[in-house]
Amino acid sequence: MNITHVVENLNRGGLERVVIDLVMLQHQQGHRCQVVCLFQRGSLAPELDAAGIPVHACDKGRGIDFGALARVRRLIRDHRTEVLHSHNAVAHYLAVLASVGLDVGKVVNTRHGMGGMQRWNRAEMLYRASLARTDAVAMVCEAACDGALEHRLVPRDKLRVVPNGLRVQEFTVASPAARERLRASLGLPPQTRLVGTVGRLNWAKDQANLIRAFRRVHEQLPDTALVLIGDGGLRGELEACARDEGVAAAVRFLGDRSDVRDLLQGLDVFVLSSVSEGYSMALLEASATALPIVATDVGGNREIVRDGSTGSMVPARDVDALAQAILLLLREPARAARYGTAARAMMEASGSLEAMAVRYAALYEARRSAA
Repeated sequence: MNITHVVENLNRGGLERVVIDLVMLQHQQGHRCQVVCLFQRGSLAPELDAAGIPVHACDKGRGIDFGALARVRRLIRDHRTEVLHSHNAVAHYLAVLASVGLDVGKVVNTRHGMGGMQRWNRAEMLYRASLARTDAVAMVCEAACDGALEHRLVPRDKLRVVPNGLRVQEFTVASPAARERLRASLGLPPQTRLVGTVGRLNWAKDQANLIRAFRRVHEQLPDTALVLIGDGGLRGELEACARDEGVAAAVRFLGDRSDVRDLLQGLDVFVLSSVSEGYSMALLEASATALPIVATDVGGNREIVRDGSTGSMVPARDVDALAQAILLLLREPARAARYGTAARAMMEASGSLEAMAVRYAALYEARRSAA
């Protein structure tokens, strides 16, 4: 099957990781795949280069760029695309526009988060219009599917739920040896317990309230440090927040890293403090690493973290609840270990990349009338 995936770019992020892993597996299964990037190729594109999978940049400018649209159309046509699979709103309506009149057998879109559902700006209006030429829209969690129906984003008969998956077998579980290595690399005392998070430093991840919660944790358990993995436009503000809270010496900003899996193995507790989420890859990766989790009850987080079984759920923006949940896991290592073991078992049972790929294959192969 000839499959064209259309994305904005392949810079480091959860959506991009899902696309790369899915494309790699489809390639291994014998499909002929390509990835078309509307803008630049992005920092993760070399992974596909190494596998011999074409990644094309269309260098789109602002607004409707007819030159970029022509490049997208040519790439779809020359690949003899049978399945056109776009990711998120902008990539979708531009891919649909570029493919008008071409003999594409199936058009599938994945919405990787819950953003934009309530907006009626130009991008979302164009997205809604493009659904007339779309066979199926995959939401990555039940919460996103419910939101799409509530806001009349997608017709019910075109909606499907396809949870993200990852290569669980490639994740090594957290261990004392890995914690020792990470503490040493960060210049921390060997007894330090590490609370960590992964994500772009932006408003949606709400790391500021995580830092405020960590201050309360650190006051009661001084042998703790907070590790923030990821970069973004709010880094300066968050560094200032750590100074204002008096915990700058115990907070480590690691920036954008290519060794996230290794870093996860060195954490004691994983925290996601988001105010908005779809189906978090960071939570899936933490679960696969057998980490106990504290997460805010937003988006699809509850579909990944089973409260009282694999982790603890707390309300968004509730600094005290966040701090108390972290303290509980640090003070009760047996509970933390039990949560981590259950999280890994859950991922092995239902969170694999292969399970996700099977669901997408069913969408690709379904009759048009059933989509």
